[in-house]
Order: sequence, then structure tokens, then C-alpha cells
Amino acid sequence: MAELQKKATRESYGEALRDLADKYPELVVLDADLAAATKTGIFKKAYPERFFDCGIAEANMMGVAAGLSTAGKIPFASTFAMFAAGRAFEIVRNSIGYPHLNVKIGATHAGISVGEDGATHQCNEDIALMRTIPGMTILNPADDVEAKAAVEAAIQYEGPVYLRFGRLATPIFNDAATYKFKIGKGITLREGTDVTLVATGLMVWESMKAAELLEAEGIHARVLNIHTIKPLDTELICKAASETGLLVTVEEHSIIGGLGGAVAEAVTACCPVPVVRIGVNDEFGHSGPAVELLKEFGLCAENIAAVAKKAVTEKK
Repeated sequence: MAELQKKATRESYGEALRDLADKYPELVVLDADLAAATKTGIFKKAYPERFFDCGIAEANMMGVAAGLSTAGKIPFASTFAMFAAGRAFEIVRNSIGYPHLNVKIGATHAGISVGEDGATHQCNEDIALMRTIPGMTILNPADDVEAKAAVEAAIQYEGPVYLRFGRLATPIFNDAATYKFKIGKGITLREGTDVTLVATGLMVWESMKAAELLEAEGIHARVLNIHTIKPLDTELICKAASETGLLVTVEEHSIIGGLGGAVAEAVTACCPVPVVRIGVNDEFGHSGPAVELLKEFGLCAENIAAVAKKAVTEKK
């Protein structure tokens, strides 16, 4: 594949908030003393009167966001995924999820690709946690174009939304002029008949590369981009399951409770087929360069292709 421009989706998040501010005057942004890292500082610079730094008090920030939403604002509460989903879980559940308030949670620095920050900051459990909250919508965009579209979709959606963004710069493969984002609807990026690669976030591009590697070996892989993990596009996934007879899920998240679990639950009900899950196994991450860590944990095109090839061989 040709080299593409790269950008971290956390940067896309900050730019989208700034660019959408005039269109949505009720939009306000909260951060927990990490505006430079989450890139909400981009919004702060342009609209300081609509930015609130809540300090290193993530649970309190979620409560403030809940209160602002009851006053008609559309608050984006922003911090690292580990703190948004982990440290503040009880407040998110009881003060945002339970009353189904119109709060958007911008969670950056998710997954193994946080890199040198190590296991304490590599949140591989956030999707699993947020999936358990009734009525919580979960968006995990794959590139700059999709991330910006996801932010606007979240603004337009009435109810709590968890948006997952990464630290690592990733290829921009979507066309901003033609791309359409719809909550709850996945996208077929490539057709195939032997196996379906069901990917989300950072792993979508790696799955596209894996499909090319498989094609070179005579294996035709379908690739699905599941940017909305909840609600899941069960129709698209079950169609792929029935037509290819094999699913391989790929996520930069624990294989427990994430995309793989959601897909397995769906196909068990509609079209039982083998589901092979690629992600972080039942283990913590550790410090290291992001790209090298992704390879070490098998979150790269070469490993995706190898796992899919083995699964196809066993299916036959």
C-alpha cells in the first residue's frame, strides 16, 4: 500500500472540537489537567470561555459534565482512557449513565500504543467497562477523517457517548470529501469470501494490510470497519458470518469484553461460526516504543494475516 499521511486521532479530536464550536454553540469542553496531551488545548486557545480545567480530579469532572448537561450544554469531558473509564467509572455509571445524560466522554491515550507510559496508562479494558453501562454508546474511530466525523455524530446524538482516541499517529485512509459516518453502522472496506476481518480503531488499517498479505496467498479476506462498538452493527456482522463462515476480530484492547466479545455474542445468536479474537490477551502491557509494542502483542498486519490463514486452513 502507498504511504499515507498520518495523524493521531487525539489531535483530530481537539481540532474537531474547535472546528465545530461555532456550529454548536452549546458545546463546552472539560479537561482534567491534560489539555496538552488530549489536544483539547486546541479548543481552549480558540474558545477559552467555553473550556473548563477541572484539575486532576476526573470523577469530579464527570460530575461537573453531568450538571452542565442538565443546563442544556453539550459537555465533552476529556482525559486519558485509563482515568475516564477506570478511575471515574462509578461516576460515569451513576451520574451519567443511570440518568442517561447528554454527556460525551473524550478518552484519549487508549490501548497498548500509549507506549512508554507503561501498563498503568495503557488502558485495554475501557471498552469492556463502558459496554456494561446501559445506554452508553461507544465510538472507536480508525483515522483522522473518521474521528472528526465521530465527534460531530456524538454532538448530534442525544445521550451518553464514549469516544476512544489514540496517542499514536495513524494513516489517514478515508476520503474526507465522501466519507459518511453513522452511529451503529459498520463499513465494508474490502470484499472477500474466505474469512472476515472485523476490526476497530487502530487495527482497521493493519487489517487492510493483512488482507493484502492474505490475497497474495490466495486467501480472500473481507474487511469490516466497526467504528461503533455499541450499538453493534449485528446485521453487517451476521451477514459476513453467513457468507464467509469465519470471523477474526482485531482490536487494540483486551480480548475479554471488547469487540471480540461483542461480535461473539452477536453471531452466537444469529449465525454461529468460529470467531477468532486478536487483541491483548489476559495480561498487562509494559513500557516500550508504541510500534514495537504493537508488534510484540501481535497487533500488526503480519500476525493478523498469520492467524487468519491458520483459521482458514482449519476451517477447510
